[in-house]
Amino acid sequence: MHALNLHTRPVSLSERLADFAVDALIDEADLSPKPALVDRRGNGAHTDLHLGLMHASALSLWPTFNAMAEAAQASGAIGLPLREAIGRIGREGEQAMLVTTQGVNTHRGGIWALGLLVTAAALEPGNVSASALSLRAARLALLEDRFAAKTASHGTQVAQQYGARGAREEAQLGFPSVLLRGLPQLKRSRAAGHGEQNARLDALLAIMTHLGDTCVLYRAGLAGLEAMQSGAQAVLDAGGSASLPGRRRLHALDEQLLQLNASPGGAADLLAACLLIDRLEQGELRDQGAY
Repeated sequence: MHALNLHTRPVSLSERLADFAVDALIDEADLSPKPALVDRRGNGAHTDLHLGLMHASALSLWPTFNAMAEAAQASGAIGLPLREAIGRIGREGEQAMLVTTQGVNTHRGGIWALGLLVTAAALEPGNVSASALSLRAARLALLEDRFAAKTASHGTQVAQQYGARGAREEAQLGFPSVLLRGLPQLKRSRAAGHGEQNARLDALLAIMTHLGDTCVLYRAGLAGLEAMQSGAQAVLDAGGSASLPGRRRLHALDEQLLQLNASPGGAADLLAACLLIDRLEQGELRDQGAY
């Protein structure tokens, strides 16, 4: 057959959403300089993670996000069957991720947050405003998966110990750290001409200012959480990551969190969710003909 007669298959809605979710995880990993997190400079506060592993982990989750979106399209409605279907898909995806990373938990929180959002987007691809997406995701998260493991994760244990809001509760409330902190700051910094990378750093910092990050609490307790929240606010108060005073504050925060071994992994997961919602809000599903 002549090469000119070959036609590529159109990309489906579920495939496009999976692309967007993986892109969001990779964009979060690449963003630099993030305080005490894996980025292009190095491993942050982690001894078992590096940027290449974060990329490989994100790519390994593409089939998971694709399957979640397909399940949403097949179901067509929020309900227990869909909740349990994406729960099963998520657990299978986590196992595939752990095979890729040789047992290192790179994106467990990302599977939960972005999986819910991908599912929510696939249910109503014509209505992907931040508020609509978060509401559908919250309704899904509030449903009890009868097949989910009953053993508490480190994050759940820490959330109970300190009375913090864990990843489960954040989703059940409709991702307030993203909608009320991350997204507004992302848009403000863009409007101020700070550049896309600085705007994303500022969005991360805005999430960090109020989040009860269970990753930080697990590693460094309340002292680590206070250092994260107050330090992130200090960067924003100094003008954000695009300003020289803000950069100095950001460097100081990085050094402090590294000393405390406090890596804000929960905030990183929510930044990825923020980037995914932002991309959907900008109409890329419609522009690329995914629905």
